[in-house]
Amino acid sequence: MAASASHWHSCLGVIVSRERQWLEHFQRAEDILLTLLEGVHALEPRFLVDYARNLEAFEFVLCSSEDAVTVEVPLRIDGDALRVLACQPGDSPARNHSGLGTCYLEVPSPGTDLEDWTSTVGVMELGGGTRCLAPGKVLQHLKELLVSAIVQCQRRFLLQPGDLSAENLREDAMELSLLICGGWKTIRFDIVPVVRKWQEPLRLKGRLSDRGFPAGSLRKATQEAHFVPASPHCWRSSSHLPILKLLQAVDMLKGPRLDSLRVLNQIRSQDWGEEGGKGGLTFKHLKMVLLWSTEFFPSPEDWQDLEGSVYRLLVILLRCLATQRLPHFLYPEENLFQGDHPDFTSLYPKVESFAWDPQRFLHFHFDLPVHTEGWKADPRTQALLQLPAKDGSYWDTAYFDILLSQFQVYRIQDGVRHSAMSQLLSKIRQEILQQS
Repeated sequence: MAASASHWHSCLGVIVSRERQWLEHFQRAEDILLTLLEGVHALEPRFLVDYARNLEAFEFVLCSSEDAVTVEVPLRIDGDALRVLACQPGDSPARNHSGLGTCYLEVPSPGTDLEDWTSTVGVMELGGGTRCLAPGKVLQHLKELLVSAIVQCQRRFLLQPGDLSAENLREDAMELSLLICGGWKTIRFDIVPVVRKWQEPLRLKGRLSDRGFPAGSLRKATQEAHFVPASPHCWRSSSHLPILKLLQAVDMLKGPRLDSLRVLNQIRSQDWGEEGGKGGLTFKHLKMVLLWSTEFFPSPEDWQDLEGSVYRLLVILLRCLATQRLPHFLYPEENLFQGDHPDFTSLYPKVESFAWDPQRFLHFHFDLPVHTEGWKADPRTQALLQLPAKDGSYWDTAYFDILLSQFQVYRIQDGVRHSAMSQLLSKIRQEILQQS
């Protein structure tokens, strides 16, 4: 089962060696994007240019894939003066992104600076004279300005032929997609208007705040709500940047935590893909798995080496695939697999095959993925992974310690954790006996 440390680090070395080049591609494409957004701002000062793109660059380099880069364009508006109202069912999109509730943003009575928006862009009228900022109208206004900025930049020779493709701009999309060339790499940017509003930092129900993370990370990541269009009438609270802030906080901790994400993402894109490249495991899923593993394994002892770190993510990923449920880290009631529809029947054996024999996967190739057809799942591991998720007993450190022990990568000396694992294992055996 085990792969030598040299295999793990050889794979990681190739991944890291490419990151500087990826960053250069991003920065070139970002320069073109910022030129366009500056043009938008010149035409309409109420759309601001946010030059702090370090989080997007951080994610892009980590991801190293074809995933789109989300770019928020802040509205010059007093978000704290807006009132958040629940959306009516008929106005909500059929499938909400990131599972967060959709809402209206009510504009207060006349006499505020919000009139600047309502007079030009327009508002929606709800019952009782309630006026709300209309995301569809804001998005359309931004789209028109973006097209104008592109034309102006072309006339002033600020864009070269082949720098940009705006063919993906669509009337019905809730983001404005541009393909921008950064060297030999073409990057897709999904541009969305955003209303920012201060809020009470998120409190995780029944969980220890900041467990495993640097102190204050959760408060800093969630103290500002970001509302982006969900439908022509409703906004939604986006968790995109809060999750990236938490990911950046993980990077401050000791141990190869982000390196484990790099390795798994490489294997995902190379060997765990599905035909057509759709509906499979995504980098977004792996990001969430890393955040859960940071909470469940807060001890530095868990992150001593690359192999052990990768398995901290693997055991959580396998459990999620077996139960077909991956909870959002900030909103656990949301299942991130819902709507993405991965082919669990195809995906699970690929991931378990890697867990039992990683050495076969720890090399780069550009042809067919590693052959896993005919792989026979380990019955004991499968029985552990498919235990019913009824009371949260199998979504905690003790349960995942059992799985680490199963894959022979436990290596923890903490007596309290040993005791908790033993107690849970006894409980599992009793349940299995009662069912048989």
